[in-house]
Amino acid sequence: TEIKFIKVEPGDILKADTINLIYYQNYIIVSNENEYAICEYDDDFLFNLADKKIRVYDSKEFYHINPDLNIVFDCTLAAYLLNPSASSYNLSRLFDEYKIPDVSASDKEAENVGIRFAILCDTLYREIDEKEQMHLLNDIEIPLAKVLADMENAGFMIDVEGIREYDKQLELKIEELRGLIFSLVGYEFNLNSPIQLGVALFEKLGLPAGKKTKKGYSTSADVLENLRDKHPAVDYLLEYRQLSKLKSTYCDGLLKVVCDDGRIYSTFNQTETRTGRISSTEPNLQNIPVKTQYGSLFRQYFVAPEGKVLCDADYSQIELRVLAHIADDKAMKEAFNNDVDIHRLTASSAFSVPVDEVTSSMRSAAKAVNFGIVYGIGAFSLAKDIKVSFGEAKQYIDNYMSTYTGVADYMKKVVEEATKFGYVKTLFNRRRYVSELKASNAIQRGFGERIARNAPIQGTAADIIKIAMIRVYNRLKVELPTARLILQVHDELIVEADTADA
Repeated sequence: TEIKFIKVEPGDILKADTINLIYYQNYIIVSNENEYAICEYDDDFLFNLADKKIRVYDSKEFYHINPDLNIVFDCTLAAYLLNPSASSYNLSRLFDEYKIPDVSASDKEAENVGIRFAILCDTLYREIDEKEQMHLLNDIEIPLAKVLADMENAGFMIDVEGIREYDKQLELKIEELRGLIFSLVGYEFNLNSPIQLGVALFEKLGLPAGKKTKKGYSTSADVLENLRDKHPAVDYLLEYRQLSKLKSTYCDGLLKVVCDDGRIYSTFNQTETRTGRISSTEPNLQNIPVKTQYGSLFRQYFVAPEGKVLCDADYSQIELRVLAHIADDKAMKEAFNNDVDIHRLTASSAFSVPVDEVTSSMRSAAKAVNFGIVYGIGAFSLAKDIKVSFGEAKQYIDNYMSTYTGVADYMKKVVEEATKFGYVKTLFNRRRYVSELKASNAIQRGFGERIARNAPIQGTAADIIKIAMIRVYNRLKVELPTARLILQVHDELIVEADTADA
C-alpha cells in the first residue's frame, strides 16, 4: 500500500475512532497508518481523549497522567507476551524484530517513528490474536498497568527515624563481628575482598577449599555454608555478610530514596520476568528480608500514616493449589478441599508414618519436598536443601510421586508437550518458550525440563494475583475510595486504609 505522508494538525487525526500515541523525546506523536502529528508534551492533551480508543507504547506511563484513558492496545505488553525472554522492548528493537520498514525517505525521524509505530501495532495485534492471547492482554495486562501506575503514585511510608536508629545498631553489630573474625584469623584484612578472604580462610586457617582459580578461592555463600561446622569464624562471616547487605541495601538504600513526604516510590515492572510475575525496583520492595532475626525486625519500619493501617492478605499455598488443579491430582485436591495440612500429608507419605505421628522436623522436610516439586527439584538439590543423603532424597521424591500420581503424570506429560510444541502455557494462555529442551547439552535440557514443569504453575499463580489486584483496585475505587493498594509481593497484597475501614 502506498503510504501518503501528510503533516496534519492533531485535530485532524483525532477525528478517527482509534489513534496511536507514543512519547518521543519531549513530545507526543499522534499517528494513524499514514498520518502523524507532533504535539508539545501537555498533560491537558491526554485529558481530552476520553472518547477515543487509543493504542500506545507503555500504557503505564500514560495511566500515570490520566487513568481514565480508553487504552485498547499496548505494543510493549503485546511484545512481552509474544516474546517474554527478550532483553528489552524498546522501539528500535521491536521495529527490527518485526521487520517494520522505514516508511519515510525524509530525515524527519518523528514522522518515521510515528507511522512505523502504527504499523507495529497492527502487526503485534495480528500475532496476539493468532496466539489467542487477546484476553490475557486486554483483561489482565492492560488493566494491571493502570493498577501499577496508581501503586507507583501512592508510594509506601517508612519510619525514617526508626531506620536511622536501626542503621546505627547494625553498624555496631557489624563492627563487633569484624573484631571477632579478625581475632580468630589473627590479623586484619578486607572482609569484602574475595581474594583476601580466600587467603585468610584457606591458607591461614587451613579450611578445606574448592579448586583454586586464577582469581583465587571461591568464597561464595554455598562454599561458606558447607564450612559452617569447620571453624567458628565462618558463622561470624556469614552473619557479617547478611548484616552488611541489610545495612547497605535496605537501611542506606531506602534512606537515599525516601522523599520529603516520608514515602518511597518504587517502580513496578510488568515486562521483566519470564513467568509473568511483576518485579519491583528502585527500591525493590518485594525482597525485604523476613527469614532472619535482623531482617524480620526491618519490616516494622514500613508504616501507615496517622489514622491509617496496613491491611495484608495473601493466598494460602497458591502454587500447590494450582498444581493440584492443573495436574488434576485426586489426593492433593481432596487434601485441600478437606483442609488437611498438605505438608503433614506429604510427610506421612515421604517418611512412611501415620499422619498423626509426623514430627515438626518431618513436616519441614516435607514442605521442602512440596515446594521443591513445584520448582522441578531433583534428588541432588533436595538432599542438599534438607541435609539428607542422595538416596534418602530420591526415596522421598519417589514416595511423593506414588502418593500424588496425578502430579507424576503431569510432570511427564508437560515436558513431552513442551518438547513437541516448543512452549508451555498457563491457564490464561500465557506462554513460556522452552528452547532449552532442544539443547544438545544434558544440563541445559534438564534446566528446560524444570522450566516446563514449573512455568505453568508459577505463571498461573502470577496471573491469578494480577486478576486479584485489578478487582481489588476497582472495588476500592467504588466502595472505599480512601483505601489504596500499595504493594504486591508475589502472592500477597498490602492495602493502606483508614482504621475504620480496616
